[in-house]
Amino acid sequence: MLTHRPFISYHLWSLVVPAAGQQRLHCQMRRGFIKARQHEPQVKALLKSATPSQRIGLLAQKGVYEFHHNPHLLKRDDGVEKVAQLLKLNYTTTEVQQRVLQILKNYHSSPLLYNKQIIQLTRGDEGFPKPIAVEKQDYRFRLYAAMDCVFIEGDINIQHQPASLRTLHILDFKTGKSPFDRRQALVYLVAARYLYPEYQAIASFYNLEVGKKSELIVISDSELDKIEQELANIAIKHQQDIEKYQQKSQFFNTIFPPNPGYHCRFCPFNSICQFSSVPKKIV
Repeated sequence: MLTHRPFISYHLWSLVVPAAGQQRLHCQMRRGFIKARQHEPQVKALLKSATPSQRIGLLAQKGVYEFHHNPHLLKRDDGVEKVAQLLKLNYTTTEVQQRVLQILKNYHSSPLLYNKQIIQLTRGDEGFPKPIAVEKQDYRFRLYAAMDCVFIEGDINIQHQPASLRTLHILDFKTGKSPFDRRQALVYLVAARYLYPEYQAIASFYNLEVGKKSELIVISDSELDKIEQELANIAIKHQQDIEKYQQKSQFFNTIFPPNPGYHCRFCPFNSICQFSSVPKKIV
């Protein structure tokens, strides 16, 4: 019997279930480090050290936020320079500075959210959002969904139209070369059922670095029901794994089995994982 209400997020879904075609690169032990051993000093330190890609993603999100928090900067010739100062880009590495500056220039010249009726636009560093309590006859879980941006589709001047006839657009910003994962959008659409029940919701991704838009993701209520049930199953499975580990931590390798391979080179825990295929440094 579970002692705590299970929780789920897109991040946890991706840790439990590999993306399509990525099964051989997926390692459950990574989930174990992140979710079961996150308070251990070594693991905690590794979790705190952001990669250049993570810094770029966060700064890009902050940049978009600053442009719309200070909309006059979108019309100023020195708008990019001003936002770069707000982000303190001069304190970052050369790679991070160059890539984020290019992202800011791209957005300044073609601001995707300009003249949109924005309901929510996050900086990206707010921390965990408030959980959504999902309670059905067959399951109960907490849903965490940190949305980058939520806006109303259509003419910003149309204020009198009923919400049920207007479209809520959930937009997630990306950087780098990582492919869009449709599951993230599905989690947002489930969350929108509870956060914005009066709207019809759609979701999409936008890569700020290369200017690439995804297809619009729209699913029916019956499909959302199935996704919600799948999220409940994953949440329960993960909670069971955590409780098994708390009761018998010596079985960590069994509860969260390793899958060593070339992909270990990109795992933040390769320095402390005994199963990592990356040679350990001799001190």
